[in-house]
Amino acid sequence: MPDADASEVASAPVTSPPLLENVERSALAEMFFALTPERILESVERQGLRTTGRCVALNSLENRVYDVEVEGAEVVRVVMKFYRPGRWSRDAILEEHAFLAELFAEGIPVVPPLDLGEGRTIGEIEGIFYAGFPRRRGRPPDELAEDMLRRLGNCVARIHNVGARAGATHRPWVDPDRMLVAASQELARRGLMPPSVEARYLAAAARLADVVRPAFGAAPGIRLHGDLHLGNLLVSVDDIGLVDFDDMMNGPPVQDVWLLTPGRDDHARRQRDVFLEGYTELRAFDRTTLRLIEALRAMRVVHYSAWIARRWKDPGFVRAFPDFLAERYWVEELRMIEEQVELVESGDDAPAHERVPDLGGAGGEDDPAWKM
Repeated sequence: MPDADASEVASAPVTSPPLLENVERSALAEMFFALTPERILESVERQGLRTTGRCVALNSLENRVYDVEVEGAEVVRVVMKFYRPGRWSRDAILEEHAFLAELFAEGIPVVPPLDLGEGRTIGEIEGIFYAGFPRRRGRPPDELAEDMLRRLGNCVARIHNVGARAGATHRPWVDPDRMLVAASQELARRGLMPPSVEARYLAAAARLADVVRPAFGAAPGIRLHGDLHLGNLLVSVDDIGLVDFDDMMNGPPVQDVWLLTPGRDDHARRQRDVFLEGYTELRAFDRTTLRLIEALRAMRVVHYSAWIARRWKDPGFVRAFPDFLAERYWVEELRMIEEQVELVESGDDAPAHERVPDLGGAGGEDDPAWKM
């Protein structure tokens, strides 16, 4: 079983500063909301490309993404991605693009950004960053058969081998202080959480962060996809591709494992085992980090709600999450977080065959394939 080169792996800080976005304060926010197909086609043609006029919006809440037809020797389709202003700096986007280029050079099935001229992968239209990507065929799978899980395990191991070569200084860490404490405090500041749950919600998030902080501080961190759920896979008859590295981050490799196999039941554990069989053919995996999954589950839920709250002035989010301000939404979320705290503190966050020595309070794995 190959081992990761420890000299290539970045160590995670005990805490990392909250990544506070400037989305709402950006003067470009309204312009971003008002992006039209005409503006999209204009940005493509600025690169010296000629479009057919076909421009179709793709499903994306965070950014604005369009399928555009371009004329040349033959008509081809490209995906134009306009980054939400105030979220990522130019340097952070370049780290995403550089990682994709490294992976593609290794023959890993990812989609690198197009050269927009003179080696540039980032364009800008009135202060809004954008990039172009070749359109890859395929569709997200409904589920993964065992042979596909093994192949995917191999593929993710190769991604992590590349990710371990260097860190990403402009990208966040998978960190309980950022994703639990700062995110829950931001929700309280915004006043979107009902007073009936606020105190318990903040207390549960802080308590879980206290319990798992030592384990996350000790876990080696590498560059990750960061949001590797089934929706970010494209499968065709004999191929599999990984897309949407927008949430690329630094953290323990288990972050890219649990999202692909998120359940708690025996079927999910079997899927995880098969995935790791493929993974460990090319890279060692520390199974003790499976105990982080339940904490990662809660971190994702709190971080997700903070993400929605941060975008609440975007009309698309109000339409997409009509129950977000309802008390029942927050009561259910509080129930889930408190359940995670109990699982982690009781040591029941891993099945018997995955139980490992104490990690200073670390918790384990799970569920929703939500977009951060």
